[in-house]
Amino acid sequence: MTLTRRYRTQRAGFGLLTAAALLVVLPILLVIGTIVVRGIGAINWEFLTAMPSHGMKAGGIFPAIVGTLLLTLGTALAAIPVGVAGAIYLAEYARDTWLTRAIRLAVVNLAGIPSVVYGLFGVGLFVLFLRFGTSILAGSLTLAIMTLPVIISTAEEALRAVPVEFRTVSASLGGTRWQAIRTVVLPQALPGIITGVILGLLRAAGETAPILFTVAAFFLPRLPQSPLDQTMALPYHLYVISTQVPGMPAQIQYGTALVLLALVLSMNLVATLIRSYFRRRRQW
Repeated sequence: MTLTRRYRTQRAGFGLLTAAALLVVLPILLVIGTIVVRGIGAINWEFLTAMPSHGMKAGGIFPAIVGTLLLTLGTALAAIPVGVAGAIYLAEYARDTWLTRAIRLAVVNLAGIPSVVYGLFGVGLFVLFLRFGTSILAGSLTLAIMTLPVIISTAEEALRAVPVEFRTVSASLGGTRWQAIRTVVLPQALPGIITGVILGLLRAAGETAPILFTVAAFFLPRLPQSPLDQTMALPYHLYVISTQVPGMPAQIQYGTALVLLALVLSMNLVATLIRSYFRRRRQW
């Protein structure tokens, strides 16, 4: 009787978990399906490669696509080296003191700060104090600071997950700590590090508030020429055509959202394939 009751309780628990998962997944699938159905008609070669015209009611979104890619690339160049280096220090070199505990707590808290706060910080530091102006450089650095907590936290956990025996064997063979980290620990922790990088860059690619203050242009039918130029970006462009342009065809709005969704999912797919490749090569 007791086993039967436990079995029924287990089945009921699994049923509740399944229902909760469906409640989370179904709205997401509904939103994606709506975007695809209502936006697929706007997708064509001209829409993807032409400059906007007639107050963004015609033409394409090419400058916004290029701007999003440039901002994501700039964020990666600024955030990945600093984030991984910080994670290596916290995981491999820093002692367990009140200072390192405070740093870890600060990193966790920074990950939960609203993006608009990072945008205001970027305006004060990069746009005004360092006089970068509203530019790709200021926007990329702002997004990099926003993504650093995610990269540092996940990379540190990935490094700590590597068994201590790997480091011990390297030391027993006469290797230095840095040699062990560079040749043994980092390659084994790459899947977890790439996961953190994916999460950070995907958040950066879809943010509106930070680029609204630091880089995004309302209407700019040309490509940027230098890192100190403004640029259009898909998240802000979508916000503008949805709220600030009267008479904008709904198909263009949903088409822009579909392009942004496809861009983010493509980045996720490529990064997942890279992560899977390194995970297959992992030795534990």
